[in-house]
Amino acid sequence: MATPVSDTKGLYDPERIARELDWNLLRTFVVLAESRSITDAAARLRLKQPSVSTALKRLEDRIGRKLIQRGPGQYALTEAGELLYREALDINGSILRLSTLLRDITDEVSGNIRIAAASHVVCPLFDQVLADFHAAHPAASLSINVLPSADAIAAVSAKRASLAICLIRNRSPKLEYRRLYREYFGLFCGPRHPLFGRQGLTDSDLAGHATVSFYTDRLQDVLKPVTLMRAQSELGERITGTSTNLEEVRRMIIAGLGIGPLPIHVAARDVADGLLWQTPPYENLPAIDVHVVWNPHAVKNRAESI
Repeated sequence: MATPVSDTKGLYDPERIARELDWNLLRTFVVLAESRSITDAAARLRLKQPSVSTALKRLEDRIGRKLIQRGPGQYALTEAGELLYREALDINGSILRLSTLLRDITDEVSGNIRIAAASHVVCPLFDQVLADFHAAHPAASLSINVLPSADAIAAVSAKRASLAICLIRNRSPKLEYRRLYREYFGLFCGPRHPLFGRQGLTDSDLAGHATVSFYTDRLQDVLKPVTLMRAQSELGERITGTSTNLEEVRRMIIAGLGIGPLPIHVAARDVADGLLWQTPPYENLPAIDVHVVWNPHAVKNRAESI
């Protein structure tokens, strides 16, 4: 029998949902959405499996939608579940910040600023901002977590980070972006490599040599200009090492695993110290922009606002 239209309207009435929805159920659902099964979620929540199953059933009843398709060998979010997960992440992030905001109401500026940064951000302006901020507000604290750029942006979106310093692939309309600086990538080899120290190298000298690079060094990702540079340099197609972390790409280049891309200004000291040697191309190097990203919808503590 079909549900009467009037009943359907009542089921999805925003005021009813706001009045009856338990925020603890949303927190449980976030864990369920990020788990492989109800058993896995129960272990993460340190609850018994029947309690978690009951919580999910209560949430589905109050929302009026099935949120997780589950059965033998099946555990996946429904379309409604995907939508609720995105919104619940946002709500959960706001609730987690309430105690921090209340604690920071003092005459002295305190609070923690959580920065999600791509690996090896070398930027004198950023360093100066940190120094000036600490001098002006010594009671505030900072934490910097090094993450792949995509994860850094996800942390800002979920309000787990105050801001991110990273590379950008696709812009979200929910976030704000400002270019911090532009870096140029070149190709380098290490002391064990046969091209190390050779003057007058040309693109043809690179033919057939193996490469190391970043996971995001792909045509569909943030380092697309670097991918094109490698393709045009006659390097071989064999990739002997990859990493999301700049320091590890640098390590593999110095160890002689292959020729790889690094920001020119980051590699400059290693070149001067005899640890790296630049190979062609030397002109028209690919430019990559590093951005500051923040969530304008996140409620900020005083330190973050400043």
